[in-house]
Amino acid sequence: MALSQQSKAQLIEKFRTHGSDTGSPEVQVALLTERIRQLTEHFKVHKKDHHSRRGLLMLVSQRRRLLDYLRGNSIERYRSLITELGIRR
Repeated sequence: MALSQQSKAQLIEKFRTHGSDTGSPEVQVALLTERIRQLTEHFKVHKKDHHSRRGLLMLVSQRRRLLDYLRGNSIERYRSLITELGIRR
């Protein structure tokens, strides 16, 4: 259920802050958001998959922590990221 290399590369290309950036909060949040969306679709079919649901909750928590960090350091980057990803908050 991991992201394909092609989709991961596209997300990194879109959200990176400089040429060799792969670990900025923006990139990490974008990758986590895509995995969360994939798992959400998975649960529409597999309602009783509680082990993966725990993983989803951990991903959501990790994304929340990264977004809180980004909001504390640069509110402009935070706002642009959540509007671009379509995350409500």
